[in-house]
Amino acid sequence: MADLNVGDLAPQFDLPRDGGCSLSLASLLGKPVVLYFYPQDDTTGCTNEAIGFSQLKPEFEKLGAAVIGLSPDSVRKHDKFKSKYDLTIDLVADEERKVIEAYHLWVEKKLYGRRYMGVERATFLIGGDGRIARIWRNVRVKGHAEAVLEAVRALTATSAEA
Repeated sequence: MADLNVGDLAPQFDLPRDGGCSLSLASLLGKPVVLYFYPQDDTTGCTNEAIGFSQLKPEFEKLGAAVIGLSPDSVRKHDKFKSKYDLTIDLVADEERKVIEAYHLWVEKKLYGRRYMGVERATFLIGGDGRIARIWRNVRVKGHAEAVLEAVRALTATSAEA
């Protein structure tokens, strides 16, 4: 199965989200979407990433962009995670990993010489047309939300000029 590339249509999803509702990518068509994948709620890197996106949510909203975090955790875990850290972004639950696999992010990882399967930390910027505009793989958390915000600014500026 080939990796996704810039210009490809983003794989669609309709998943349960925090608060007991569901969220579909199709419902966000027409606006930029930041879809970030992370391994697990309430771990250091994942928490810092979620806090970073939450702190910048007003800036993303000014640009008309939605920010969605996706992990294999349950909605219940997402609700606790959001509450514990006052997160403001939407978190969707992909417990069966279907969307994670559609985005080719269920990968073999290594930690202390041990091999295991897990979620690759990655972010996809999806344009209002549903196509992938930018991809960040193997994300380093520090400064990432800011870099994504700059990419959304560039995307919306380009869209406004067209």
